[in-house]
Amino acid sequence: MCRAFSDREIEASTIDALLEQARRAPSAGNTAALDFLVLASREDVAIYWDTTLPAARRATFPWPRLLDAPLLIIPWVDPEAYVKRYARTDKAHTGLGSGESEWTVPYWFVDGGAAVMTLLHGAVDAELGALFFGLFGDEDAVRTKFGVPARLRALGCVAIGHPLPERKSSSVSTPRPTLDQIVHRGRW
Repeated sequence: MCRAFSDREIEASTIDALLEQARRAPSAGNTAALDFLVLASREDVAIYWDTTLPAARRATFPWPRLLDAPLLIIPWVDPEAYVKRYARTDKAHTGLGSGESEWTVPYWFVDGGAAVMTLLHGAVDAELGALFFGLFGDEDAVRTKFGVPARLRALGCVAIGHPLPERKSSSVSTPRPTLDQIVHRGRW
């Protein structure tokens, strides 16, 4: 995860290649109910930050160079589309077409997460830096500002750009479990 970017723009062909990869991420029932709000102009990126991180809060924001990322991609999922897809004849036997509450695992978020991971890996493959972060209560404000339909849910935001040297997050010092701690071969 990168939290410091130069403001150097990213070529449109690179952006399109990243989005093409992400749209091909797994999708339950091939529902493919994922849309991307792409903010690639300085104006749109500035509007995003003005909406989610007003100037008064920026003085204490620990990652000021994050705001220089020239590309923000906000993936939006459509839970209703999953319900409709699973109400169709070939999936009706699952009962998932009866409503969102029937989904013990909301696969719109699972599938969206796969797309986000694809974006992150694609950015690294393109020698770019990337960061996935939450909207932290700003989903409705972003929805209103950019005209996103009410039925869609934001997964968060992916900042992408040319990385700069940065101080590391305190999270880096939190050790990850070893494979022996998390892998259970054959049984628990």
